[in-house]
Amino acid sequence: MHDSLLKYKIAITLIPKIGSINAKKLIAYVGSIEGVFKESKQALKKIPGIGEGLATNITSQKVIARAEQEIEFTEKHDIKTLFYLDKNYPKRLKQCEDSPILFYYKGETDFNAPKILSIIGTRNATSNGIDNCNKLIEDLKANGHNPIIISGLAYGIDICSHKAALKNNMETVAVLGHGLHTIYPANHRSTAVEITKNGALLTEFLSNSKIERSNFVKRNRIIAGLSDATIVVESASKGGALITANIANSYNRDVFAFPGRTTDQYSAGCNILIKTNKAALIGSAKDVEYILQWDTKKQPIQTEIFDNLTDNEQLIVNTLKEEEKVSVDNIVYKSGLSISQVVSSLFNLEFTGVVKSMPGNMYAIKKFY
Repeated sequence: MHDSLLKYKIAITLIPKIGSINAKKLIAYVGSIEGVFKESKQALKKIPGIGEGLATNITSQKVIARAEQEIEFTEKHDIKTLFYLDKNYPKRLKQCEDSPILFYYKGETDFNAPKILSIIGTRNATSNGIDNCNKLIEDLKANGHNPIIISGLAYGIDICSHKAALKNNMETVAVLGHGLHTIYPANHRSTAVEITKNGALLTEFLSNSKIERSNFVKRNRIIAGLSDATIVVESASKGGALITANIANSYNRDVFAFPGRTTDQYSAGCNILIKTNKAALIGSAKDVEYILQWDTKKQPIQTEIFDNLTDNEQLIVNTLKEEEKVSVDNIVYKSGLSISQVVSSLFNLEFTGVVKSMPGNMYAIKKFY
């Protein structure tokens, strides 16, 4: 079914000097995506932060025309879109203030799957790094997990993680720094095709957009924001992997890193992350399972700890039992309680040892064995 508002959703991403954060504020202020383009120039100028220049850009019909061209491209190549107000927009990514207002993807996957990992690293991967990457993914699968693997389709650790996921029949998502009119690097085209059959290619860039270095830095926030944790397999003291790790930290997401010898050039970045407490040291899939509490054996939680709960606390506990971890916003949504009721009850539950807080404003039942 054709989305009648799609041209507006695309068009707002084309407005010069707006950006995703201001675009979201603009939509919230006007009340709808369509309304943004139906407002008069004079009315737009009265909105805080929108001056003469931006109002002119918004009312320009050029962005609408370009958006209609992009719709033709998406329909021709079976490309889907997700807008940040769509119900199936990635929940993890939506928690990030600077997340894309719209992105394009080819393939099929659940961006809200229970387990998602980003695995990244240097383009100059060593044999040790490749071995660690392959074994990590192989062992996660063997231990009963089936996380979606996110990476960037680049040389080195990125392509290794995609191929390892495909080999182990796990879904994988490649986040691109360009539009879906091409694949970069071209050598990875065959892998990209395989990814669309067991995962997806994802980008926020329009077709025919230029392949620029800054685009790949920009896409790193999507890699960090889509997942529960970012794993750095290898990295020099500078590079895209460290940028992504730092972004993940800013999102309060878990970051893990494989350590290396102090003399190893492509372990220097991992060692820095660990040394500065920006990443937890891991050596195997078991470490990832332990920190993320991906328990392979479902053992009963002591029921006595749930005695004498208030009605609101019991409602929150029941909500938390449905998933491994839940954000405060989702607890409010699922429980039907007010934000103040949820915060107060969570405080009591955490104090009595029933629940525990986790990075990213998430909460989980505290398990006792």
